[in-house]
Amino acid sequence: MKDFALEDEMNLVVTARFIAKGSDTPVTGEAFTVRLYDKDIFGDDFLGESKLNNGGEACIRFYSKAYSDLFNIESLPDFYFVLYNNNRSVFTSKVMDEVILENVKNFTPGTGAVIDLGTFLVVV
Repeated sequence: MKDFALEDEMNLVVTARFIAKGSDTPVTGEAFTVRLYDKDIFGDDFLGESKLNNGGEACIRFYSKAYSDLFNIESLPDFYFVLYNNNRSVFTSKVMDEVILENVKNFTPGTGAVIDLGTFLVVV
């Protein structure tokens, strides 16, 4: 990926794909937005957002420090995302507790990681 660069902190890309329940076709269109969060004790961190491509996939890029906290209470991210249709929430994922980045496919320390959260069947 061209956007990755060797830096002091790790670049992360989180992807997720959405399929419409009943038709099994990708969820697409300008009306849909996905927002990614890190669940925290003292308020959730907004990590980024993405529109869906023609395959129903969202792709959100951010730096690892986006989910770090000042007191080092939590060192691992607890990802969850919300799918919106015209700013109305239509799907919220379960919280993926303490994602251990080293166990994620395509993880390369120091160069970045692509974290695929999977494919989700949604009612739109």
